[in-house]
Amino acid sequence: MGATKALTFPIEIAGSKPPIMSMKLACHNVSFGMLFPISSSIKTRSIMGRGKSPMADGKKTGHRTDRLVVFDVEGVLIPKNRYLPFEASRKIGFRGIIKIIALGFLYEIGLLSLESALKRIFALLKGLEAEEILKLHKRIPLIPGTEEVFKNLNDKGYRTALISSGLPTQVVEDLATRLQADYAYGLELEIVDERLTGAIGGDVLRSGGKAAVLQRILEKEDLAPQDCVVVTDDRNNLSMFPLCSLRIGYSPDFVLTAKSDFVTKGALTEILPYITGENQPRSHSVMSRIRGLREAIHIGSFLLTFVCIYLLGNTIVASLILAIAVLYALSEVARVRGINIPILSSITWKAANKTELYEFASAPIHFALGIAISLLIFPAPIRYVAITTLTLGDGFAHIFGMKLGRTPLPFNKGKNLEGTFFGFLFAFLGAMIFVDPTRALIAAAVGMLVESLPLPLNDNLTMPLASGLTLLLMS
Repeated sequence: MGATKALTFPIEIAGSKPPIMSMKLACHNVSFGMLFPISSSIKTRSIMGRGKSPMADGKKTGHRTDRLVVFDVEGVLIPKNRYLPFEASRKIGFRGIIKIIALGFLYEIGLLSLESALKRIFALLKGLEAEEILKLHKRIPLIPGTEEVFKNLNDKGYRTALISSGLPTQVVEDLATRLQADYAYGLELEIVDERLTGAIGGDVLRSGGKAAVLQRILEKEDLAPQDCVVVTDDRNNLSMFPLCSLRIGYSPDFVLTAKSDFVTKGALTEILPYITGENQPRSHSVMSRIRGLREAIHIGSFLLTFVCIYLLGNTIVASLILAIAVLYALSEVARVRGINIPILSSITWKAANKTELYEFASAPIHFALGIAISLLIFPAPIRYVAITTLTLGDGFAHIFGMKLGRTPLPFNKGKNLEGTFFGFLFAFLGAMIFVDPTRALIAAAVGMLVESLPLPLNDNLTMPLASGLTLLLMS
């Protein structure tokens, strides 16, 4: 007989929003020359249900009493890439951190499946104390507005479910208890002698697994797709889209930006009008102090073109920008770990949006790389035109998109026609300082086209490179 192992069977109990409970059983692994992964083969998720309660305010919302809202967890309820890259990696050293980041990058660009990436990542945690790993999420704050969203939905009688492919079931259950959600699903960890073996399993890990889990919930609740809403941030959740009539992308990746019905990138409370049908006033005329500082930095970087021309030269400026980017990256790692670095960390706290405050803010790094690479690989004046499309085009697109935006682009619901037009206009006017109107027009058009497309790479990097390469080919 093998070592004694504790298995956790999540149990949902009928009633009105009781805490999710679990029952632990002592089991033995049977050794057949290797350890048999009991957690992935035996542990199953019960969907024996909670009772249905009438919606608190059904007449006002106009919705049926029975509706289900499904949430992805990482990137929607808690900051993206915090649990594994930053919290769990504290236990495995610097080399482990680099491996986790590399595996995550391979998944993001599509060279590695999520299941393969997660299995390799959790293999790095082999031998660590299970209890310690399962408590790491308590260090991670909720996305701003999360508790308000769940209180609102609970008060109105909505069913809620948390489904995660990257977090252990015990972690998801703890979050569900805190938020009074009805269902909680995560991946299953194999634990022997209170330590992780590195093996993982569960329905949510497999391709289409989240859809299978959601289908069981819908059948149990006797709901149809028109009664289901999904809120998610990445393509791993696409399998659930056919099962939900309303698909909301929250700070989504490039795939979901195109496939979601609605896209929002602010506080989580911005999803409520789409779900409940209640209108919330949205001001297009007032820009927050944080957003104003952010866009001032973005647009003000246009002046770097004149610094290169009249003062320091492109090589020195590019070198300084890259050095600052490295320092910024190090300061972000420290900040996420709770260590503030003077000046750099304070700039992040003042310029980052609410979501970025709790995760690694990578946009400034892409912005710096876009400018530095343009300075190094393109000849004058093309390098300056490339920087202009990024700084003026992208910057003014954000400003006018917030103030005047009314018409979402059909292929990218996170952008709008008004912002794209004004971004093109300012990019064109700025580019004419360095080149003739025809080339300025083409560079601005290419840059704003790339800015509007849902692409896997950050537009701070793709915009200047696309504009610069286009002019280079023309010459």
